[in-house]
Amino acid sequence: MITTTNVKNGVNVDQLVDTINHIQEQPELAKFEFRAKNNWIDGGHCVSSIKSFYGAGQEDASREETFTMECSHPQVLLGQDEAATPPEVVLHALSSCLTGAMVYHAAANGIEIEGAQSTIKGNADLHGFLGLDPEVRTGFNGITMQLKVKSDASAEQLERLAKFSPVFDMISNPTPVSIEIVKE
Repeated sequence: MITTTNVKNGVNVDQLVDTINHIQEQPELAKFEFRAKNNWIDGGHCVSSIKSFYGAGQEDASREETFTMECSHPQVLLGQDEAATPPEVVLHALSSCLTGAMVYHAAANGIEIEGAQSTIKGNADLHGFLGLDPEVRTGFNGITMQLKVKSDASAEQLERLAKFSPVFDMISNPTPVSIEIVKE
């Protein structure tokens, strides 16, 4: 017997619908915990490793390899330019998640996406980070993204779908962060 897979935008729509149905039947399957371990190297250079996570009701063991990501700073920010800066990694995460959310939700709604590419910018003022002006944010004071999409869907439809992005939600709305310092 020959079976065909319902794939749209590179997404297995049948599997996506099955996942949605399973979560509707068992809401606890929607709970995930993502993790990263970070090691400081020198100056602003850090390396994070990512492998395990909890999701779909269990500890996931499907990843065979550990993913690593580095962050550093360019020389003008007193670094050795070994990798992208942490704010640049945030921009990467945001643009990737907005695009991915749009593509997945478009697939679920039968919308074809033929191509997508984006340009994203974040503006910051170092007066905040350097402690020179308490009125200036330490992070971005704004992010702008232009997402060029080849699709028959309207720009408004595509924007609505993109905004299902978890990273968009994390950045657009306050996310509680707790920090515990453990002295060794």
